[in-house]
Amino acid sequence: MAKKKYLWGAIALVIIGGGYYWYKKTHPAVAPVEYRTATAEKGTLTTSITGSGNVIVDQQANIDPTITGTVANLAVGIGDPVKKDQALFTIKNDDLDASLIKAKASYLSAKKTNDSEATHTRITQINFEAAKVDYENKKTDAAKRNVTAPITGTVNEVNIKNGDDLSKLSSGSSRQVPMIIGDLGTLKAQVQVNEVDISNVSLGQKTTMKFDAINGLNLAGKVEKMDSLGTITQGVVTYNVTIGFDTLDPRIKPEMSVSAAIITGVKQDVIIVPNSAVKSEGNNYYVEFLVNNAPKRHPVEIGATNNTDTEIMSGVNVGDKIITQTINSGAATSAAQSGGLRLPGLGGGGGSRRD
Repeated sequence: MAKKKYLWGAIALVIIGGGYYWYKKTHPAVAPVEYRTATAEKGTLTTSITGSGNVIVDQQANIDPTITGTVANLAVGIGDPVKKDQALFTIKNDDLDASLIKAKASYLSAKKTNDSEATHTRITQINFEAAKVDYENKKTDAAKRNVTAPITGTVNEVNIKNGDDLSKLSSGSSRQVPMIIGDLGTLKAQVQVNEVDISNVSLGQKTTMKFDAINGLNLAGKVEKMDSLGTITQGVVTYNVTIGFDTLDPRIKPEMSVSAAIITGVKQDVIIVPNSAVKSEGNNYYVEFLVNNAPKRHPVEIGATNNTDTEIMSGVNVGDKIITQTINSGAATSAAQSGGLRLPGLGGGGGSRRD
């Protein structure tokens, strides 16, 4: 009889323990929800759009003669300063000399015939004018043999040497420009702005710029030019925007990578809250106040926004504390561990049994 009581007691203990184990497994303890808040404040909200690109030389000239021939008397190299009309190199072309001599002879002959009263006719007049034009053109071409600088600046690129044939500068479908001169005092930032944002850009807007190659360098500038026609790359349309520097740092070089933030708006003395505090439902916006340790929705009207903050036009007062983050770990805690709750008489594998 005592054995039976003991057996029933053990069975009851197992049932109770198993029920407790099942309950804890299916009803885990829930960690309390925490709320982080921020205080609505008055301040200045700055909105901007971004673009990336490179440093360019705004005043630059490609030295690419329209005549062919052999390069001679090359007088400059990369990095050399040059003045406008300074000699750069000459082009040897014997055919130009021969053409000039022939054109001059034809011109003098036509002039002599036209000047003679005995032979002066409307046909002779036309021949004279044609010979004169041809002679002037040949003189112009001959003068191109002396290549000079069209602007004052610095030689940025030289792709020729003495003895080179200018007609052989083409490589495949591309052509190398013999020489490039640029005024390094006219360095600008040229960035690409997406078609969605370009309508918000206007001349004179202030900008801030950063450079990949120069850590910690931040320069101010303003928008000076915008392209009217966009460029399509892989289905994305962008527009070139040229930005002038307020102060030119000597470390900046042509072609350096640059990223710019173009300031499109500044609103002062407005109520500002973090973006994470503003939520939406359809076309309506709301924030949540913490009331009796529980969130309570409150509709708001928003204004401008940037990457971090949003302007609240109505629905929030300065000093209000607004929920910015709800922390719910969702990590259920339970007395039962992954190995299970072990009770007397319940073990892994086989076990002993008593009657």
